[in-house]
Amino acid sequence: MLTFEQKLENYAELAVKVGANVQPDQIFVINAMIDAAPLVQLLVRKGYEAGAKQVIVKYSDETVNRLRFELAPEESFNEPPKWHAAEMEELAANNAVFLTILSSSPDLLKGIDPARISAHQRAFGKAMSTYRQYLQADKMSWTGIACPSPDWAAKVFPDLPAAEQMKKLWDAIFAAVRADVDDPIAAWDQHIEHLESRAVALNNKKYKALHYLSPGTDLTVELPDGHIWAQAGSVNEKGTPFVANIPTEEVYTAPAKFGVNGKVTSTKPLSYGGSIIDRFTLTFEKGRIVDFHAEEGLETLERLISMDEGSHYLGEVALVPFHSPISESGILYYTTLYDENASCHLAIGSSYASNIEGGKTMSPEQLAARGMNASITHVDFMMGSPEADIYGITANGEREAIFLNGDWAF
Repeated sequence: MLTFEQKLENYAELAVKVGANVQPDQIFVINAMIDAAPLVQLLVRKGYEAGAKQVIVKYSDETVNRLRFELAPEESFNEPPKWHAAEMEELAANNAVFLTILSSSPDLLKGIDPARISAHQRAFGKAMSTYRQYLQADKMSWTGIACPSPDWAAKVFPDLPAAEQMKKLWDAIFAAVRADVDDPIAAWDQHIEHLESRAVALNNKKYKALHYLSPGTDLTVELPDGHIWAQAGSVNEKGTPFVANIPTEEVYTAPAKFGVNGKVTSTKPLSYGGSIIDRFTLTFEKGRIVDFHAEEGLETLERLISMDEGSHYLGEVALVPFHSPISESGILYYTTLYDENASCHLAIGSSYASNIEGGKTMSPEQLAARGMNASITHVDFMMGSPEADIYGITANGEREAIFLNGDWAF
């Protein structure tokens, strides 16, 4: 059995060599909460060992972030951080590689006026629109990982003694990312190969639409001509492979913007903007959300949907079998990076240009003409269950089972 230190070393190795795949002479940018400093320091060492010419670390602090939302003047939340956007765009243009470490408490902004949070997200989203286009077209390499924090661990394991919560969350993360095996890189190569085989099978089908059926859900999602099913293993414009999320269990594509009809019901809580949205339904007509309900976080959901015109539409459909490692752990992580990899999910907001043939080099106008959605936001929510059936509808109208009882049917 591997020690904690060996697992942590494996985790950092995966993040740098598989996720970010740092190349010689690249700038390596790490965004993290201050709680993750020990992991960050290990990643910095791994980055330089991989040949990075500079590792830039950008720390933030949960308490500081909370204080801003409590005390800053109202008008400050409407001011877009143009300086931050310009820096990120310049780094991306110079082939930097980006790694984000998620560790925030899901309840970080509980009790904060949702209008402040919404104003901040709208201003930030607008400022970062060009960078987001780079990211969704795989212009540069980028990845996301997680690091436990005391508040997050307490949310996930509230019934454990405080002294055990962090250890339990670390163990769960190591297992989910395959850092607890002797050769995690080989394990990841095999895992990505398996996901790619699923994506290839779906791409060969060229389905015209998907039909989702489960308790509370009856939804038809048309797919644009030339859509591409992908998995998180991507290739940037320099031809360098990277894995956008660690962990990942999904294959995904883009819906036709105006081709979504019916009703979908969430199956897991959504942690969004420091608040929880739970037990919610969305109703679509011709792609647009025309009605919505939530038992918890209704106002937050409303502000998400009204972020801009594109946030009234979907940008992603993703397939994850119920019998997959994160789902079978039985752990609710309250962070999308993990929970989306335990459940089929959809995303409100922008589409990935990489999900349409030739999309990586298309202009926003060309993408829109192909049925791809544009928005300043992209928020995944979980809607899979062990009772979910998903059918692919072929060009001649035949129905073929893709998922039955929450798992692959082929």
